[in-house]
Amino acid sequence: MWQVVSDRSFYLKAAETLQTNAGQLAAYNSEGHCVVMAGPGSGKTKTLTIKLAKMLAEDVQEPRGLACITYNNECARELEDRLSSLGVEPSRRVFIGTVHSFSLTQIVMPYAKTANLDLPDDFGIATRTEMAQALEQAYNVVIGGPENPQRWSSRMSQYRRSVLNRKHASWQRDPQLAALVETYEANLRRMGLIDFDDMPLLAVRALHENEWLPKAIQAKYPILVIDEYQDLGRALHRMVMGLCFSAGLRLFAVGDPDQSIYGFNGAQPQLLEALSRRDDIETVRLRLNYRCGSSIVTASNVALGEERDYSAVDGAEQGTIYFHPQAGNYGDHAEFVFSELLPDILARTPELNIGDIAILYPAANFGDFLAQSAEQYGYSFLRTDGNALYPRSSKIMRWLERCAQWCCDGWKSGTPRYSHITNEGTRMFTETLTNDADRLEFQRQLLSTLDKMKDGTLRLEVWIEKIKENILDDLLSRSRTLQDDGEVLSSFLENISVGGDYENLSVGQFSGFGKNCDCINLSTLHSSKGREFSVVIMFGMDAGKIPWNNPSDQQLAESRRLFYVGFTRAKSELHMVYSASSPSRFVTELNERIT
Repeated sequence: MWQVVSDRSFYLKAAETLQTNAGQLAAYNSEGHCVVMAGPGSGKTKTLTIKLAKMLAEDVQEPRGLACITYNNECARELEDRLSSLGVEPSRRVFIGTVHSFSLTQIVMPYAKTANLDLPDDFGIATRTEMAQALEQAYNVVIGGPENPQRWSSRMSQYRRSVLNRKHASWQRDPQLAALVETYEANLRRMGLIDFDDMPLLAVRALHENEWLPKAIQAKYPILVIDEYQDLGRALHRMVMGLCFSAGLRLFAVGDPDQSIYGFNGAQPQLLEALSRRDDIETVRLRLNYRCGSSIVTASNVALGEERDYSAVDGAEQGTIYFHPQAGNYGDHAEFVFSELLPDILARTPELNIGDIAILYPAANFGDFLAQSAEQYGYSFLRTDGNALYPRSSKIMRWLERCAQWCCDGWKSGTPRYSHITNEGTRMFTETLTNDADRLEFQRQLLSTLDKMKDGTLRLEVWIEKIKENILDDLLSRSRTLQDDGEVLSSFLENISVGGDYENLSVGQFSGFGKNCDCINLSTLHSSKGREFSVVIMFGMDAGKIPWNNPSDQQLAESRRLFYVGFTRAKSELHMVYSASSPSRFVTELNERIT
């Protein structure tokens, strides 16, 4: 939660860098509703953060502020870091977080009783274990049989998000799924819980059924900012329609339908396209690509399968695309990457930091092959996929990474700054640190604890257990919103405890997980979104993997967008690694068109 400090020179100086880009400048100077259609590498995040600082300083009078909704916690964290560099410091004026966090903390929790949401006063947030239990009970009642009930979890979530008005006849288009959802939710309510999907659904219901509630939100946040609009789904779109075009909030939305890759989570890129065509919205397009070499920008049209008018900036390097057809299995392909391809890349570009290389793949199981070969050939790596040591989306784990960095070298260098660590911690525990005295005690206890453990050689288990004992155990026990993070932390501790797979992990090694400075990045294509690397290796680019076999038209279109997202992460070199006998149709088309 943030506000602008009195010195405006930071963001005004930053705004001068927008003068040479007509699209960025138009977005910065916009006054009414505005949609920014931002292509890959177009400086979207820079433009957004400078605009946020401007709106806070010039357009909103204290104590009112603005709400900025992002796709995930990683996006929120990047915005917060960039805002800090623009002279924006913590305050309660501004919300920056996910649509689920906004729904929960700004609508459901404060207004559940007055909005008649039929939730107990002390309702909690279900953990993965509790959700699995509620689903199993619902499955046994509604469906039954020997199938694993958890196989229905994804279908159930998609169905819940598909119809926002359950009084409409379309809710019963699949009576069995409708009954499973209703029974599952009833089980959660008997346990005094709501889950992740409930948050935006309950918020939409509250806003729709209570005319006074959108006005209350508008009184607090006269401006609503949405980042990555194309990925946020129908519930968020319904909120925007009500809050911005009925209650009067001003909208500033940024996104790119071509980078919509989360259809399985309810993303619908056509919602952003329809929004951009409204007569009462100014639509700005960012067409310059500051990231990719000119050849990569040109070839990205082929990767996407549609012509776009993007261009590289004047003076950009050319960029090179390489094709590496391979025989054998994926283990053989991974060995090729680490025994031949990476040594060749590093020999040609000795100035390249190894952390600026990423290997991207369609699904987490490919990361297993790559991790095994990386260990065999002595490469350190950081995984960002479902088989990683812990999910990168965990607030607590990412915060602990920063604490570890401070304990290693950060307390000397100021990277990260201690104030940033404490600010992030107080925002994370905002539900329990409710007054200045609580927040000051948290900061005092944190400094006292970390100051005694400024040693990167310490066993990580010992280091984390001390932080848990002094700080986290009490805060987590009183926080409804971080119970799932608590489960992630407990699972991680099992892995690093004596007898665990990573019992010898040190604080110094853990601190490197967050810095990405000396590790090869192993990531799914989905998790690479929003990131950039000098060299990208796209691994497993095979038929049946991207796209999957027998895709529908919608699945094929999203697979193309996923391929395009991975393609446009690269600055200077892009390498395609695939089976010679069964390349993806996307690779084949690319090879035929550009060589």
